[in-house]
Amino acid sequence: MTYFPSIAKRIADELAVSEQQVSAAVALLDEGATVPFISRYRKEATGGLDDTQMRLLEERLRYLRELEERRAAILKSITEQEKLTPELERDILQADTKNRLEDLYLPFKPKRRTKGQIAREAGLEPLAESLYADPTLHPEVEATKFLNPEHKIDDVKAALDGAKYILMEKFSEDAELLGRLRIFLYNEATLSARVTTEKETDASQEVQKFRDYFEHDEPLKSTPSHRALAIFRGRNEGILTIALTLGEKQVGDEDAATGVTQKGHPCETMIADHWQIKDQSRAADVWLREVVRWTWRVKLLTHVETDLLIELREKAEDGAIKVFASNVKDLLLAAPAGQKATIGLDPGMRSGVKVAVVDATGKVLDHCVIYPTPPFNKLVESGLVLVALCKKYNVGLIAIGNGTASRETEKFAKDILKAHPDITASTVIVSEAGASVYSASEFAAKEFPDLDVTIRGAISIARRLQDPLAELVKIDPKSIGVGQYQHDVSQSQLARSLDAVVEDCVNAVGVEVNTASAALLARVSGLNATIANNIVEFRNQNGVFASRAALKKVPRFGEKTFEQAAGFLRIAGGENPLDASGVHPESYSVVKAIAEKNTREIKGLIGDTSFLRGLKATDYTNEKFGLPTVTDIIKELDKPGRDPRPEFKTATFQDGVNEITDLTPGMILEGTVTNVTNFGAFVDIGVHQDGLVHISALSHTFVKDPREAVKAGDIVKAKVMEVDVARKRIALSLRLDDTPGEKADGGSSKGGSRPQSQNQQRTAQKNNPVAPAIGSMGALLQQALKKK
Repeated sequence: MTYFPSIAKRIADELAVSEQQVSAAVALLDEGATVPFISRYRKEATGGLDDTQMRLLEERLRYLRELEERRAAILKSITEQEKLTPELERDILQADTKNRLEDLYLPFKPKRRTKGQIAREAGLEPLAESLYADPTLHPEVEATKFLNPEHKIDDVKAALDGAKYILMEKFSEDAELLGRLRIFLYNEATLSARVTTEKETDASQEVQKFRDYFEHDEPLKSTPSHRALAIFRGRNEGILTIALTLGEKQVGDEDAATGVTQKGHPCETMIADHWQIKDQSRAADVWLREVVRWTWRVKLLTHVETDLLIELREKAEDGAIKVFASNVKDLLLAAPAGQKATIGLDPGMRSGVKVAVVDATGKVLDHCVIYPTPPFNKLVESGLVLVALCKKYNVGLIAIGNGTASRETEKFAKDILKAHPDITASTVIVSEAGASVYSASEFAAKEFPDLDVTIRGAISIARRLQDPLAELVKIDPKSIGVGQYQHDVSQSQLARSLDAVVEDCVNAVGVEVNTASAALLARVSGLNATIANNIVEFRNQNGVFASRAALKKVPRFGEKTFEQAAGFLRIAGGENPLDASGVHPESYSVVKAIAEKNTREIKGLIGDTSFLRGLKATDYTNEKFGLPTVTDIIKELDKPGRDPRPEFKTATFQDGVNEITDLTPGMILEGTVTNVTNFGAFVDIGVHQDGLVHISALSHTFVKDPREAVKAGDIVKAKVMEVDVARKRIALSLRLDDTPGEKADGGSSKGGSRPQSQNQQRTAQKNNPVAPAIGSMGALLQQALKKK
């Protein structure tokens, strides 16, 4: 598809790069190249645009092309109406936003018959224009000349009303005026939310979670995305009303006590000034002022307010989507625990704890259900089963889902390990967000057709500890549970953003062809679900792939697919040692040249840091491979297939702190950051309810963006500042010298609508950590097992 030349220039200006870089990147995208491939293997063409720049470029390209399509459609429509003037065409061609385009199109947009059109058909346009052009004319006198019973213009009032509607349409369809009004209200208006009359006395939790917004006002221009989305949700649920106001009340309304109309609304003044309407005590001035008032109240107020609220919502959605995408990226790139035999425990009470054992590659070895928790409390039997499984399969890790009964299950497992020091496994609490979605998915059903969905969940928990990326790609990223009002945003835009994040993460890490699932392979640059399934099927029928080149034997794996995907696919122990690296097969000749020039074997080059750092990349460049590519190749040879993910660490929850009721202000607890939002970070401290660290409590220094201080997956120490058991809210602080009761920022649960300061001073409580219970489960188990 062709596009206006201005697109490349505009994107280049926004990204602060050259137009040539943008044009090259756009050409590659149009040829079907993916963002990971372009940013990794086409640096010469794009001048080194990285994946972040490429994603911004891709998004802006989509928007600007949609803008050009709309521009062309508008020009065509106005041309067909034979109303396109050179000035109008110039303005349309220079319009830089969709709002500006629609404002220019408004007077020409096909619409239902309006009161203004009906008045024109009745011959009242000359009356309207004459009164506007010459305010010295007397409206009632002039109106008598336009009575038209045939069109139901039977009296002076009907004639003047018709003229008023004509001018109202004219005044309200001026693009320049609309733009000025929008800018003014955006900068000066207050976003006001109020509880609806019928919900004022409703004490239900559904209504009360919005109580912070029952009488809420803040500047429109500075309303953060999380509060905007909360207010919109409240309105959608019929709990809140929303309005834009100027000051405490809408200026221009009649004073309730005196009945006198106040000074005109600022927007009415702007309309009058724009159309050069002045009150000079002429015969038509009062009537024209009334036309202006009606233009604002009837035609423009709702229109502009709706536009601004739509714009607010779009910005809020964009912010929420960026937050969600950042959190998903952090989770996908979380440290893998490594290739160790792992037991996955999916905790439960009445349904028992589901157990699954997987080997170092994630292959399922065994599964069962045990009942160590209430109401069954089969500690001895469950302990014997766990011990047997650990010893039989030489288990190194025990992954415990963080749902219901997770802390009880963790305590049970730890007590078992204490009683059996010969078992070297360690326990780790793992987020089970999305595990149930995976368990019931079509993919899980194909992977484990003979297993119950609950066992599939335990398998997923074990695997996501071994390798979070490989397991989480099987789940719709929207179900991972790290969003901010994710159900209130554009689902298509959210899906597009999250898919891009998953694609970038998978390709940044690379994928081992001979062990990867179809779900993981499908996220590789250039591949799709069909080709991924074909790879797995071919592997199952023919055995492991010995080389990257062998992938071309897979059905539908053509040359173009190979070009896009090969560099991100790894084959460990294959025929060519470079197949296990990030060096693209198209660049193998460069490595061969390095080896031949230095009389070395290719295999011997890999990992020889001292030799590789002594090479001059410029010695190996040519017409096809420039300096950026050769430099990357040498770096890759130094650390082939390097994993960008951090070293594995896990939080240690405090014994005896299992429920929100176990918390007291002043406690200092270790936890894991589960979600980062615009207003702070949520931390799992082991009580089934994440606590909130408000943005103001993340650091002693000013923090503009919470992600500057923490990210999802971080292990932190936090102080309990406030506990609201009724609302299930926990306020935390990362400033460990803060004193509870002095200030409680945040204190919102995930389900809360507005995590803000409670603005309440509470009495400071002494730090009183809960001591372990006497007669611990561990002692009971040790005694029972000794008897056995």
